[in-house]
Amino acid sequence: MSSTLSDQISDIGIDDVPTPKHFRVIKRGGDVAEFDASKISVALTKAFLAVEGDNAATSSRLRNQVRELSEQVVNAFQRRMPDGGTLHIEDIQDQVELALMRSEAHKVARAYVLYREEHARARAARTQGIEKPHPTINVTQPDGSKQPLDLGRIEVLVTEACTDLENVDVKRVVDESLKNLYDGVTSDGVATALMMTARMMVEREPNYTFVTARLLQDNLRREALSFLEVADEATYGDMAELYAPAFKAYIERGISFDQLDPALNDFDLDRLGAALNHERDSQFTYLGLQTLYDRYFLHRDGVRYELPQVMFMRVAMGLSLNEEDKNARAIEFYELLSSFDYMASTPTLFNAGTVRSQLSSCYLTTVPDALDGIYGAIRDNAMLSKWAGGLGNDWTPVRALGSYIKGTNGKSQGVVPFLKVVNDTAVAVNQGGKRKGAVCSYLESWHLDLEEFLELRKNTGDDRRRTHDMNTSNWIPDLFMKRVVDEQEWTLFSPSDVPDLHDLYGAAFEKRYSEYEEMTRTGQLKLFKRVNARDLWRKMLSMLFETGHPWITFKDPCNVRSPQRHAGVVHSSNLCTEITLNTSADEIAVCNLGSINLAAHVVDGKFDSEKLSRTVKTAVRMLDNVIDINYYAVPQAKRSNFRHRPVGLGLMGFQDALYKQGIAYASDGAVTFADRSMEEISFHAIQASSALAAERGRYESYEGSLWSQGVLPIDSLEMLVQERGEQYIQVNREQTLDWNSLRETVKAQGMRNSNVMAIAPTATISNICGVSQSIEPTYQNLYVKSNLSGEFTVINQHMVNDLKEAGLWDEVMINDLKYYDGSVQLIDRVPDELKARYATAFEVETRWIVEAAARRQKWIDQAQSLNLYISGVSGKKLDTTYKMAWALGLKTTYYLRAQASSRVEKSTLKGTDGKLTGVKVPEAQQNAPAPTPEPDVQAPLGSAPPQACSIDDPDCEACQ
Repeated sequence: MSSTLSDQISDIGIDDVPTPKHFRVIKRGGDVAEFDASKISVALTKAFLAVEGDNAATSSRLRNQVRELSEQVVNAFQRRMPDGGTLHIEDIQDQVELALMRSEAHKVARAYVLYREEHARARAARTQGIEKPHPTINVTQPDGSKQPLDLGRIEVLVTEACTDLENVDVKRVVDESLKNLYDGVTSDGVATALMMTARMMVEREPNYTFVTARLLQDNLRREALSFLEVADEATYGDMAELYAPAFKAYIERGISFDQLDPALNDFDLDRLGAALNHERDSQFTYLGLQTLYDRYFLHRDGVRYELPQVMFMRVAMGLSLNEEDKNARAIEFYELLSSFDYMASTPTLFNAGTVRSQLSSCYLTTVPDALDGIYGAIRDNAMLSKWAGGLGNDWTPVRALGSYIKGTNGKSQGVVPFLKVVNDTAVAVNQGGKRKGAVCSYLESWHLDLEEFLELRKNTGDDRRRTHDMNTSNWIPDLFMKRVVDEQEWTLFSPSDVPDLHDLYGAAFEKRYSEYEEMTRTGQLKLFKRVNARDLWRKMLSMLFETGHPWITFKDPCNVRSPQRHAGVVHSSNLCTEITLNTSADEIAVCNLGSINLAAHVVDGKFDSEKLSRTVKTAVRMLDNVIDINYYAVPQAKRSNFRHRPVGLGLMGFQDALYKQGIAYASDGAVTFADRSMEEISFHAIQASSALAAERGRYESYEGSLWSQGVLPIDSLEMLVQERGEQYIQVNREQTLDWNSLRETVKAQGMRNSNVMAIAPTATISNICGVSQSIEPTYQNLYVKSNLSGEFTVINQHMVNDLKEAGLWDEVMINDLKYYDGSVQLIDRVPDELKARYATAFEVETRWIVEAAARRQKWIDQAQSLNLYISGVSGKKLDTTYKMAWALGLKTTYYLRAQASSRVEKSTLKGTDGKLTGVKVPEAQQNAPAPTPEPDVQAPLGSAPPQACSIDDPDCEACQ
């Protein structure tokens, strides 16, 4: 305006309107004041100026009209009350509105009405604690009432969500969110609009995943805090004060619901509540937090009443129950978990501190060759699966098809019909209703039912002899691989005729196996089948190519290098092929898992060994505590776990650790880092377990173990070389730490745990921590991930940061990444150094993945969940890859992965119609044929390129 409102009012001369005597006004707050006619003129002037603009102030017409209307209002009250009286402020405003309508100043009347409504909403909002209400949008509350949308609170939420994040725009998130709201929207609808707005921006700026997660927390806080009756809602800043009372209320409610262990009440809840760090809520990605909400937080009647830091403290308390200073240990464990330096396995996160604390991840069983034993094993599967355990079953002892059954004088139907029952049991008994039941069945490669076992996952054939939901794995002795390399024959037997082969390995197995083969030639053994070893190997690879199963795992390195050789035989691995523990008829092997976040231990581009040492020490203690606290669904599991006390400390975020050091996965630098980082983890883990032995005592079966002989995992590598033969193995033996002193320490103190290390897939807990899973290379740099929590845009933040630094991050780059499915290899302007660093899983030559795994394997007393990514699969490539894995001393492999079907939605490419119109395709790609298998892999004619297991398949338990 050209002048102030007071100047304009003075120019109009409204002070000329006489104020009647003996009139008083009741204000909205109840106060009483003298009637002042000039205020009517001020209100009218504001209305006219709002409609007619600043120039109206100089209009004599406006001065006269305002004066005339003011007099009409005053005269109306004088006629009504000649002797004066008391008026309500609303009566005066009603009369002003009426005067405007009568004078046919309809636009001004409308402006005045809107002015009244706006101020009425503002007054009403202030009574509800809303200082900045939206002028038109009301929010429907859970009780059905409505109140104005609190713009001030939304601005606070978004501002808090964007704090300390670069390249995010508070105003943009607020403005875009408001466009998606409507009058009557629910509180959850407001939160969803905010989240969806931020989520849509992730592909252009990765930091928006943190913004989205922080906005999601508003929903979480509202749901949990209102249920706990701590507060109706809270901002991020409010939680600094509210976490402690919420924690105490949570413990009380959880115990009353029979969900939390009453022993949690024995902790100093005030001390633990004060230790909760609300700032750590800000480190979640959207995928990580949504995963926690959907699958981990405790709930009652569909309401999640557990908050992130409360969950971590619940787990920490659950793992501290038997500690001497339980409060201090709970805080120590909480610090490790909530910082994401280390994360416990999914069953531990699910169940620690609850009334049924089944915390173990893996169970390995051997199925006996007797009907009651077979169905007893299936029952054990059901009970273990109920409490969220993954299963590995050794089916080798069960007699083959056509074998004689003495009790009935009949012939056996073999292994396959029982495996069908196992498959259906895994489907029927899911893991506590939280994820699908999952089992892997193992069969040694000399079993007479092997060829039918290889075809269990086929989609053709008799469906009664197919297992579409169960995983399968070959348990391959070294002798078979030698026969393949040497192009010799191989003989299949029924275990009922060769029962001792099951418990033999290495040279002893080779000797006895050859004796049985000679017995087939002399006629002493009638039931057998002789095949060409190379042909059988081709069929194994063909089925792996076509169905993704059975996986390839190696019996002899698992046994020759087992610290527990004296206590029994390793007959199989587990669901995810990283556990190698001995089993028997009266022992079900159990392993308790957790993973170090390797990326969190790269600080300022350098690997922080001192921090790693501290993390490993606490992590091993937490894992050891699991054994004593754990709920055991079957007695054989408890017997085994207390006797041997195995744990499996693994890692995740390997790829992120490489990014933070500027190292490409496909490089000697990555192989060296895999070697050195695993050496340090191994050193500190063994040291920590030995220290626990000094404090708590050695595990029961320690005497006679390799540990007791001073043989560490790095030493057992030499034993494998001697057992297999130099010509069949190539292993790196380099070491950098003081292993001699550690050997002496172990011999003096012993070990608390029979096994200490295993690298699990970590697919879900890595999502929680926001890092790459396990030891995997990056799947794609930009893609849409689907899992049980929905669909999430995933973008490689390290890549984006480097492209920004190079001045290359723009709309064109985003569209190029979408078009090339997250690959930078065909984008010309990306420097070669960045192309190498950000090569995706299918662009990294498989040999680099295998070589890095081999360097880790020399330090690990168990195994690794090793997925093999192969682009353009051929028979020759499969043959070379798996022979290489065996020759480099790997114990197991996991999934064979081909390109997944999921793609980034290309319809969001600007200037396209979703069909890539106008986007130039490089000539090399225009007519590129799909990869096909070479003839020496017997893939069926017309079969599609392999897709063993889509990496983002929500139904694949191994991916969760």
